[in-house]
Amino acid sequence: MSAIIYVLNGPNLNALGKREPGIYGGQTLADIEAMCIEEGKALGLEVVCHQSNHEGALIDWMHEAGDKAVGLAINAGAYTHTSIALHDAIKAIKIPVVELHLSNVHAREEFRHKSMLAPAAKGVICGFGAHSYILALNALNTLTKQTK
Repeated sequence: MSAIIYVLNGPNLNALGKREPGIYGGQTLADIEAMCIEEGKALGLEVVCHQSNHEGALIDWMHEAGDKAVGLAINAGAYTHTSIALHDAIKAIKIPVVELHLSNVHAREEFRHKSMLAPAAKGVICGFGAHSYILALNALNTLTKQTK
């Protein structure tokens, strides 16, 4: 059985491909999820993807990942900058978490420069478009092999 990595996506990421493609690119969330699943197979991992516009659903999946997965990648969207609850959920699970973003949040509006999740996450990847997800999966693959 393959090790499992969860990939979680927060609010408005279901609108990828339509929402501000100049910032977020033209790929849909389905495209990115398929890319993650394929990369996972190449790494010998099972990738489980979820998206919700609701904070509580993301927290529930984080807790589930803590029981079932070896790592978690999360693009929490706007919740990155506001959610103490997601921060606390990361601290509650005992698997490595990588925060990721499609855009370089540090080159955007000032309110996007502060992450509530980063202090609890193992690391942050941003600014590489859809490839940020691949980088996150590779980082988690490396991290989970180091902890064995």
